[in-house]
Amino acid sequence: MLSRIYSCAVVGLEGVIVEVEVDTSSGFGRANIVGLPNAAVKESSERVQSAVKNSGFSYPRRSIIVNLAPADVRKEGPTYDLPIALGVLLMQMLVPLDSVKDALVVGELSLDGTVRHSKGILPMAATARAEGYKQIFVPAVDAAEAALIPDLDVIPVKSLSALYKHLIGEKTIQPQTGLVMGTIPRPPNLTDFSDIKGQEHVKRALEVAAAGSHNLLMMGPPGAGKTLIARAVPSILPDMSIDEALDVTRIYSISDQLPADTPLMQLRPFRAPHHTISHAGLVGGGNWPRPGEISLAHRGVLFLDEFPEFGSRVLEVMRQPMEDKEVTISRAQGSLTFPANFQLIAAMNPCP
Repeated sequence: MLSRIYSCAVVGLEGVIVEVEVDTSSGFGRANIVGLPNAAVKESSERVQSAVKNSGFSYPRRSIIVNLAPADVRKEGPTYDLPIALGVLLMQMLVPLDSVKDALVVGELSLDGTVRHSKGILPMAATARAEGYKQIFVPAVDAAEAALIPDLDVIPVKSLSALYKHLIGEKTIQPQTGLVMGTIPRPPNLTDFSDIKGQEHVKRALEVAAAGSHNLLMMGPPGAGKTLIARAVPSILPDMSIDEALDVTRIYSISDQLPADTPLMQLRPFRAPHHTISHAGLVGGGNWPRPGEISLAHRGVLFLDEFPEFGSRVLEVMRQPMEDKEVTISRAQGSLTFPANFQLIAAMNPCP
């Protein structure tokens, strides 16, 4: 029996609905995944088979074919484990067909059936609401992040067996409570501007730069305090609005750099890459483009210490993103645009 589950892929910063179709095929005990999957998705068949068996269910003796549609959208990462496993249960009539009719399912499975953290949950939840889905099943550790999206029931799933009991009505999982920005503990700034003593002329220049979002170059001998002062700049910038915070959180979620105990980025980012960074690491890139340091510094500060040590090509590729406040990366498969509205602060030594 053919089963259908809906999941989500992330392309750039946006989510794309993926239809997961599971059906049996001729053969014995094999699973074949089609629909432009990468290596991590292809390995899902092994994880799903072990997770289903170790959760107390029988795995079909016949071969299984899994289709991830649309086939022209590249699928990557292990987030399709849970929807594929659920499709196997649906195919065996172990779960009611209408139990996940208006739901999105995402999550990575371990071999014992527990559901692990997945990146990109925030844009997936936003896509679910935009596409009219009523609820989304996500890993329990990522439920607080997904709950930032209003008007969407977020179901935190700890294991495949727990999801099964929820869907058959044996033990209901309560939806994750929505978070309000004012109720989330705000971490303190690591370096506060008020802690810096002396250097009044530099502090005044930084106050003016922060007020007008101007870029700034500091030049002085080693040990004068350039790095410390630069790290204190985010503490005098205005607090981010909820829209700005969600904008930054989306980037960190996709890059898998969102702290485990921080569902929402409330402090303005401060990024200080080493001068050996490549231009792809700075502006973004890769076979399938990922946000670079300038996008991770979006709405915050990008600090380039030892400024003359950065390669000329690395500095040149920053010119257009600084003007346009975004960076477009083109590949044969297509183009992706990432935001890059940051304040640049650079520091250098007075060299001969």
